[in-house]
Amino acid sequence: MKRLLLAVSVILVALVTGSSAQAPGTPAYKVPRMPDGHPNLQGTWTTQTFTPLQRPKRYAGKEFLTEAEADELIKLLTKQGVDPLATNIFGASDEERLKRVAQNDETHYNNAEWLATARPKTLSSRRTSMIFDPPDGLIPPQTPEGQKRAAARRAQAGFDSYETRPAQERCIVWTHEGPPMMPPPYNDILQIMQMPGYVLIYRELATAPRIIPMDNRSHPSDRIRNWAGHSVGRWEGDTLVVDTANFNDKAAIQGSGPDLHVIERFTRVSADRISYQVTLEDPGTWTKPWSVDIPMLATDGRLYEYACHEGNYGLAHILSGARFSDREAAKQP
Repeated sequence: MKRLLLAVSVILVALVTGSSAQAPGTPAYKVPRMPDGHPNLQGTWTTQTFTPLQRPKRYAGKEFLTEAEADELIKLLTKQGVDPLATNIFGASDEERLKRVAQNDETHYNNAEWLATARPKTLSSRRTSMIFDPPDGLIPPQTPEGQKRAAARRAQAGFDSYETRPAQERCIVWTHEGPPMMPPPYNDILQIMQMPGYVLIYRELATAPRIIPMDNRSHPSDRIRNWAGHSVGRWEGDTLVVDTANFNDKAAIQGSGPDLHVIERFTRVSADRISYQVTLEDPGTWTKPWSVDIPMLATDGRLYEYACHEGNYGLAHILSGARFSDREAAKQP
């Protein structure tokens, strides 16, 4: 974990309202272009943000924070001892945040300290949730089929064998890799490269780069499925649109199934910002599609190799520890 510290030095500097509109009297942003005339999206970017995926109850009915509320939130999030990874910390009270920093194992890292250099002085977005559609900022309800699938997955998960351990634990695939590319808790830098016929997106905390053909080809037979699906890109004006289908049933993005369909839109709106909006549709999982707006800001940070194998070489101990717990539980009256 020590090497992770090298990659969490990004400080976000743009306070925005979630709109790309220019201020009155400000010249329109001139998008840099590649030799083929398409917008230049190349560079290193970060999606690091304190904005939660879903809207906390604290901000129900409120799409954006005021400047005063944003300043107050920054003060709370950056207090000494506060764990920025705590569940729903964005919508929690000050007291709740301070209660969530205790570490069971004192030899392990303390989130509040090792993420300190990643804490922004301002928010990357004043949205109260990354989800902007539906307007309530929440993932739509699951369909009966989606609920049944989720229950089956929960029943299968456990410590019975290596087959029931999560793929993320063994660094086989990370749930944030997507698409959609959700912000991970650390090592949150990605690089975009453009070349004739292709766009390549390489994330620091990921298992493989995304190589996206730009010929708007058809998706293959639905019998061919991948963890990250099959992505095809095209340009709609100055927006890069990436259409992804053919997921397997193992990715389970927020409970999704094999019929997941994802549309990503990348639009460069300033020298240091890309508008990254994503729509997810899966009629077998959710009652309607939903869309997210994820901040993507330019950064000078470097990408570092992320090589984790703890869940692989430690698998035997994970399972033997579970068997020990089973034996101890059997001794109880």
